[in-house]
Order: sequence, then C-alpha cells, then structure tokens
Amino acid sequence: MQKRDTVFIGFMLFALFFGAGNLIYPVTLGMEAGTLYWPAIIGFVLTGVGLPIVTVAAISLVKNGAIELAGRVHPMFAVIFTSIIYLAIGPFFGIPRAANVGFEMGVAPWIGGINGLGLLVFTVIFFVLVFITSLNPSKLVDTVGQYLTPALFLAIISLVVGSFFLLNGEVQPPVEKYSAQPFSAGFIEGYLTMDAIAALAFGIIVITALKERGVTDPKEITYRSLQAGFVTALGLASVYICIGWIGAKMASEGTYESGSAVLSAAASLMYGNVGTLLIGVIVLLACFTTCVGLTVACGQFFSKRFPQLSYKAVITLITIVSFAVSNLGLNEIIAYSVPVLVFLYPITIVLVILTFIGKLFNHSPYVYRGAVLLTAVVSLYDGLVEFGLTMSFAEPLIMSLPFSDFSLSWIVPALIGGLAGWGISYFKAPRTSERYQN
Repeated sequence: MQKRDTVFIGFMLFALFFGAGNLIYPVTLGMEAGTLYWPAIIGFVLTGVGLPIVTVAAISLVKNGAIELAGRVHPMFAVIFTSIIYLAIGPFFGIPRAANVGFEMGVAPWIGGINGLGLLVFTVIFFVLVFITSLNPSKLVDTVGQYLTPALFLAIISLVVGSFFLLNGEVQPPVEKYSAQPFSAGFIEGYLTMDAIAALAFGIIVITALKERGVTDPKEITYRSLQAGFVTALGLASVYICIGWIGAKMASEGTYESGSAVLSAAASLMYGNVGTLLIGVIVLLACFTTCVGLTVACGQFFSKRFPQLSYKAVITLITIVSFAVSNLGLNEIIAYSVPVLVFLYPITIVLVILTFIGKLFNHSPYVYRGAVLLTAVVSLYDGLVEFGLTMSFAEPLIMSLPFSDFSLSWIVPALIGGLAGWGISYFKAPRTSERYQN
C-alpha cells in the first residue's frame, strides 16, 4: 500500500465527516465566543475532531466493527444498539438532515426561498445521485478522496482566504456561556457535530478500504487508520479554526439566527452573488459526501447482519426512507431525532473508552455492562427531557451529580458502574472474560 493511498483515505474520511453541521457550529462558536475565541475553539477541536478520530481507531482494534464493540456488553445489546445507531445517523436523521441543509443553503436562495415543491424536486435528484454513487463502495475512496474532497477544499479555501482580506468586522466580547469558561463551553459544543457516533459507521469504511489495498495485519490496520485519521484531523481542525474565525469577525456586522445565516451573509458580503453560489457549492458537496458515506455504511452493516438482504437492496431501502423523511422538513427531523442522539452519545463514548483500557480488566463483560447500564439510565433521562417530558422526581438526583452543569452527569455513574462490574468479575470464572479479549 502506497502513502498516497493513506492520504486519499484520510481525504475520504474528512469528506464523510464534514457535513453541513460541521460548517455551521464553528461559525456560531466564533460569533458567540468573540475575544475568547481561541480557548473556545481549542475545546471544540478536542471533541469535534479528537473524539471521532479516537473512535475510528477503536473500531480498528476490533474485527467486526461497532457490532463487536457493543457485543462486549451482550450479543443482543450489540444488535439493538448498533442498529439504532445506524438508523439514527442514517435514514432517520443524519441523511435527511444533511439533504435538507443542502437544499436550504445551496438551492433555496436561487428559487425564491424554501418551499415544498422545490424540496421534493431537489431530493429526487439528490438521492438518485447518492444511490448511484453508493452502488459501488469500492470506488468510494476514488470518487470522494480524489475528486470531491479537493473540490470541497478549494471552495472552503476561497471563502477563508477572502475573509482575511474582505471582512473588516471587529471581534466582539463573548456571550455569557463563553465569558466564564470558554474552553469548557467549546468542549461541550464539539459534541453537537455528533461525529463520534458517525465514526462507528465510518470506521468500518476505512478498514474496508485498507483491506482492499492489501492491508490485512491487525496492527498495521490500526497504524494505517491512525495515519489516515491524522490527515483527517489536520483537515478538520484547520477548517474549523478558519471558519470559526469568520464567525468571530461577522459578529459586529449584524444579528443572525444561525451559523448558516452567518456564513451566507459573509459569503455575500465578500463576493456578492458569486459568494452565495460559493457557499452553496460548499454545503452541497459537504452534504452529498456525508450522505454517500452514511448510505454505504448502513448498506454494509445491515447486509452483513442480515444476509438475506443484499447490499443493493439495503441501500435502495435506505435511499427511499431517507427521501421520504427528508420531505418532512428540517425542523421536524431535528425535533424527533435530537433526543435519540442525546441518549446514544454518552453510551458511545463509554464503549470507546472501555475499548482502549479493556486490557486492564481483561475486557470483562461485567465492567462493560455496569458502565453502560448506569450511563444509559442517565442519558435516557437526558433524552426524555430533551423530548419534552418532565420528570421532577428524578431531576434533583440528576442535577446533584458532578458535571451536570456541563451535560456530563453520566461520567460518575459510568465510573461507579464500571467499578461495580470489575468487583463482580472477581467472583466469576476467568474464562468468562477471556472470550472478550482481542
């Protein structure tokens, strides 16, 4: 395998991660953090870039991807949890969200605004192209890594370079949530990209691409995955920092409802209609590559778990469901999907951490079960609250947990559950845990 292959795989992974949300959140952070931008963006990069790359590395340590990672808790849990993960980041949320944002920022400005007919026509064309590109996953590195990612980079560079010469706004004081602890606020903001969850799906795409290029040794797969991850991390961090700075400079130019509005205004201010077209190209490329990656990942996962379904049949179904959900509209999609993601994210983080430290406890399933169980209890509460359910009987207990102010109240329960499982494992036969070792 040549070095250029590793670079192209890194480019592919960058494009798969870099969806519309990855454009919008750094801009919002820059606008709100203001003069405290640098500590805030450092925190954002640690979670928005670091966690996804670490998750990809964790996937490379197991033979069967996310299903084996979750299988260390219980085989039934593995099937249910990973299926929910793939459905959430795929046809029920991730893909439709990206398609909607692509329409709103890339097409709607040219057709007089957002309307149902325009969205319908756009999604028909969009998902036909996604389906065609996803038909041959072996060509994904060539299509995305060699062609789409460089085009995406060029469009982003044009926007960023222009901001240094054509934007004269002054950086403003930070808003309240960044004024006291900018690093912590940026650290939590990085969770919103949800890329650590997506990495469970994208990790297997990277491993498949490496194996197709003749890499079979497990240690070399992990090493090459880290190399490709470094390329991806360098690209993501550079883009986040630069685009976030655009938000910091645009804060003095007016009031904006969202990060997408800031980007659109900045592009228009710098380049006029050409700028509007430029931001449309960036968003459409980012959304398209993410949707292709998620479609391929879902197709590979479900066709492998359910052999009676062919890969083509799965991606056909994924594309149809994604098309249908996309036409519900962005606000409706977010309303029902965010609570699910709030529930899944902490469990994913715990599984990844346990994978790296698993040799300390021989990958005992009791440690996994204890940590995941208590994490799930807390994250389920957070998800239900996000859904709009009030649970006054549990609120005092949850809010009394350490780090609850940072939406990290699951950390201590995860530690307690893991330690309890570690204690239980002493009373069980050693052979129980040996089956879960790498």
